[in-house]
Amino acid sequence: MQLFYSPTSPYARKCRVVARERGLMGDLEEVACNPMEDPAALHASNPLGRVPALVLDDGMAIFDSPVIAEYLDGLGNAPALIPAAGSARFKVLVAAALAQGMTDSALAVTMEGRRPEAQQSPEAQKRWRASIVRGLDEMLGHLQGLPGDLTLGHIACGCLLGYLDLRHGALEWRKGRDGLAAWFAEFNARPAMQETDPN
Repeated sequence: MQLFYSPTSPYARKCRVVARERGLMGDLEEVACNPMEDPAALHASNPLGRVPALVLDDGMAIFDSPVIAEYLDGLGNAPALIPAAGSARFKVLVAAALAQGMTDSALAVTMEGRRPEAQQSPEAQKRWRASIVRGLDEMLGHLQGLPGDLTLGHIACGCLLGYLDLRHGALEWRKGRDGLAAWFAEFNARPAMQETDPN
């Protein structure tokens, strides 16, 4: 298998962490690329031109990150990161969706900030930041409700918080959120997180 990724992409990092936690690195080749340069190999795998994109040994391509994460979770012999059924499954999926939505907002702020100042929308940036803050205020409760110590919900939230550190330090997300900060400090020490740290 080949996984196209950008080192700074929180979406790709989520999948890279899943692959490591599932013990799949012996069967996975990671291919770093810059999607903004429109690499032909990435476009051949994902017509959207986005990372991550996973290419299976038979040539089938899988995208985007929630789909790739679920596919990888079906491989290997490690405990499942997504429960098969019941309330536990949906607690994990909702926590992962919360992190995914916050990541979408954070990336939107990043990209908007790269536009010429006259073309930027302060109103849109304000709405995106507000959604991130609301998510941060709810995140610890979701994490505490997850089954076990390691699920896709944990990984998605950890990668989102890492992205905020990378691109949005001014947000100071730890301020007033000691519990969430303590959780991230412990989770971020996992080898899979350290190996995929974009800093």
